[in-house]
Amino acid sequence: MNIQYKWLLVVLVFGCIACESDDDSPVKEEVEITAGTADFSRYVALGNSLTAGFTDGALFIAGQENSMPNILAHQFALAGGGSFSQPLMNDNIGGALLGGNPILASRFFFDGAGPAPLPAVPTTEISNIVAGPFNNMGIPGAKSFHLLANGYGNIAGLSVEPAQANPYFVRMASHANASVLEDAMDQNPTFFSLWIGNNDVLGYATSGGDGSDPITDVGMFGQAYNGLIATLTSGGAKGVIANIPDVTSIPHFTTVPHNPVPLDVDTAAFLNSANAYGAYNGGLDATLAFLTANPATLGALFPPTANMTSLELVTAEIARRKITFSVGEANAVVIIDEDLTDLTGINPALVSMRQATEDDLLVLPASSFIGTEAIPGNPQTINGVAIPLADKWVLTPEEQEEIAIATAEFNAIIKTAHEQTGLAFLDANTILKEAAVDGVAFDEFLLRDDLVFGGAFSLDGIHLTARGYAFLASKTIEVINTTYGSNLPAVKASDYPTFYAATLQ
Repeated sequence: MNIQYKWLLVVLVFGCIACESDDDSPVKEEVEITAGTADFSRYVALGNSLTAGFTDGALFIAGQENSMPNILAHQFALAGGGSFSQPLMNDNIGGALLGGNPILASRFFFDGAGPAPLPAVPTTEISNIVAGPFNNMGIPGAKSFHLLANGYGNIAGLSVEPAQANPYFVRMASHANASVLEDAMDQNPTFFSLWIGNNDVLGYATSGGDGSDPITDVGMFGQAYNGLIATLTSGGAKGVIANIPDVTSIPHFTTVPHNPVPLDVDTAAFLNSANAYGAYNGGLDATLAFLTANPATLGALFPPTANMTSLELVTAEIARRKITFSVGEANAVVIIDEDLTDLTGINPALVSMRQATEDDLLVLPASSFIGTEAIPGNPQTINGVAIPLADKWVLTPEEQEEIAIATAEFNAIIKTAHEQTGLAFLDANTILKEAAVDGVAFDEFLLRDDLVFGGAFSLDGIHLTARGYAFLASKTIEVINTTYGSNLPAVKASDYPTFYAATLQ
């Protein structure tokens, strides 16, 4: 059983604009591009994958060349900016090797139906250190506190569990004990950009909130972020900082529907029978009857709230946990929900599971897992139907709330840093929410958050396309001009693609 996505083919028709003789047109006066009170001569960018130019699930040359900092550096060069060096990968395949063994996957490409992994072997060897210094200090996978961690580029740290180093920084660190911040400050930057914090919540989100990658403690985030700002501005450098987008609104979490399961008559009948979920539902009814007759146990498991009695609470949860299927296309998947009340002490068969609703968010990789058979050849072991989806595949409303709270707390720290320092501030959170709701205009294009054809997000559903990065670069230029009195020009949307061909290697 496979989930099929229906991709919308977008056709852009351009009209021709007739041009008249400009003999009588006024001569346009050239405007001198100035830096205002900023100094772009030594620009250094710090951040994570969004700074590095990560796109389509990987880091590769073309993506790096279209990274947001590199786009900014080209505009800065018009107002006294210097050269901008990046730790370019070896190819446009993406991915990387360590000791000749693949440790990072190649990029995605559009195969006509959807995202597919590029069938090619990476040529970038992590142990081959590239000589810096590098102006782009974006490290894919880095969290806020990683930028200050000494030894984050020590190759020995890749062989321990959990890893104590980052393969991308291993490849570019000035020495084994260096920190990202130290390598940035060694360049004596006059201007910087800092966009960090996404991974402090994103890792928790992409792992479905299963606890394997917890959200960073707000105190730790504040200490790290304020430490970064204090050091970066210690020499008088000016800069621009960006806040953290709402990760739950990006295509990685909004593409896979909660109800993608088609069922025929026989399969639906089996799933609803006493040999399957019929027995589970019967156990729920029996448990409700038991708890109703035993108020002490009921009160212990379902303490009353200001708005609901214990009996109202258990009745609502029992109804929520009932699992039923119907003949047709739109059956909801079955998921494990650890926020449900543990009823196994009453009935060991009552696992904490329920069917998903539109309030649940399934991660993008679930699209290739739902409908597969846990036991090959046995249709009664279909994942997401007969076998509930584990926590890692789904963000429940409670987990989404944890992410929302942390994102708001982190963004408050970033906003305070902006207010206290006067640094330029990019509200990336608001901008990308607009893309998710109505789309955002970028020259003649409308960028939306739809996977593949939306134009804003790349094929991994998390990182931006080149055009998406260019759009944010233009927005960044706007806030820099407003803050520092510069008049840097915007970039053109048509100069940046939304797809990279499979043949680009």
